[in-house]
Amino acid sequence: MKANNRLLSLDILRGITIAGMILVNNPGTWGAIYAPLRHVPWNGLTPTDLVFPFFMFIMGVSMYISLKKYEWKLTKECVFKILKRSILIFLVGYGLNWFSYGLSRFTALADLDFTDRMMNSFLDFGHIRVFGVMQRLSIAYCFGSLLGCWIKKIRYVPLVAVIILLVYWIVLAFNQGFSFSENNIISVIDHSLVGESRMYYDTNPEGARIAFDPEGLLSSIGSIAHVLLGFYAGFLILNSKKDNEKVIRNLFIYGTIILFAGLLLQYGCPINKKIWSSTFVLSTCGFASLLLALLIWIIDIEGYRKWSLFFESFGINPLFLFVSGSLFSTIFRISGIKEFVFGKILSPYMDVYLASVIYAILFVGFIWLVGYYLYKKQIYIKL
Repeated sequence: MKANNRLLSLDILRGITIAGMILVNNPGTWGAIYAPLRHVPWNGLTPTDLVFPFFMFIMGVSMYISLKKYEWKLTKECVFKILKRSILIFLVGYGLNWFSYGLSRFTALADLDFTDRMMNSFLDFGHIRVFGVMQRLSIAYCFGSLLGCWIKKIRYVPLVAVIILLVYWIVLAFNQGFSFSENNIISVIDHSLVGESRMYYDTNPEGARIAFDPEGLLSSIGSIAHVLLGFYAGFLILNSKKDNEKVIRNLFIYGTIILFAGLLLQYGCPINKKIWSSTFVLSTCGFASLLLALLIWIIDIEGYRKWSLFFESFGINPLFLFVSGSLFSTIFRISGIKEFVFGKILSPYMDVYLASVIYAILFVGFIWLVGYYLYKKQIYIKL
C-alpha cells in the first residue's frame, strides 16, 4: 500500500472525532441528552469522553508526520512554525469565547444604549473565559512538538510521556487534585492566574456551581503527555516501511499496553477527563490506537472506503470546521434558529430526547455541507 492510502485512515479517524465533538456540543437542549452523549460528571468514561482525547491523540500522530520535513530537529524554522501555529490556535480559541460571550451579552442588554451594550459585552474582557478546547490544543501542540523534536531518540518519547504523567499524578495526589472543588490544585492555579470571572463554571456532584475549568493550565500537563503518546504512534506508522499489517500489529500492541495500564492504574488514579488525569491519558490513547489500527484494516487492507466520505470531509479541514461549528452554534442560538428548529419543528412531534439528538445530527449535517464544499473544491484551510 502507498503511504498516502494509509493516511486516509488518519483523516477518517480525525473526521470521526471532529463530527463527534460537534455532535455532543450541540444538543437541542442540555436538559435532554441520551446517556452515551453526556460527559461523565466526574470519574469514569462515556463514549462522549473519548472524542476530544481521540482528536488530541491524532494530533500527536500528525505532529510526527508533519515535522518529518525538519527531520524532527529544533531548527529556527521549525521552532518558529511551532510557536506561530500555537499562538494562532490559542488566539482563535480565545476569539471563540469572546464572540460567544459578547454576542450573548449584547443581545441580552437590549434595554441599554449601543455604547453601554458594547462596553458590557464585546469590550468586557474581564468576564471572557481564557481557556477552552482550542487553547488546550495549542498548549499541547506547542510543548509536545518541542519536546518531541528535542528528544534525540524516538524510543525515549513514551518514557518521557510516562515520567510527565507520573509527576502530574503525584502533584494531584498531594494537592486535592482528585476532588471536585475549588480547593483542587487545578482550580487554585487557574484562580490565581486568570481570576474566577475568566473561568468556566461547572456543577459538582452536590449541585453547587463552582469555578472549575476542565481545560485549565495545570491539567494541560496531562495533554502534553497525551500528544507525545500520539507522536510515538506516528513513528510506528512511518517506520513500517509501507507494510500495513506491520502497522496494525504495532498499533495493536502499543494500544493494548497503554489501555490496560490506564485501566489497571485507575484504582490509585481515577480516570477523569475534567482533570485530564494520567490514567485518562493512558486509557484513551490506548482506545485511540486500537481504533486507528481497526480503521487501517478496514480501509487500507480490506478496501472498504465508500462509507468514509462523510468523515473524510471533516478530516481534511478539522480545526476550521470545529471553529465553524462553534460560531454557527452561537449564531443559531442567539438568532432563534435553534429555538425554531428544535422548539417548533422537532420537539412538538417526538420525544424530547429524540428531538434533541436529531437537532444535533442536523447541525452536524449542516457543518458537513461546509466541509464537503471545501473537500470538492480541494480547499485546505490550516490553522
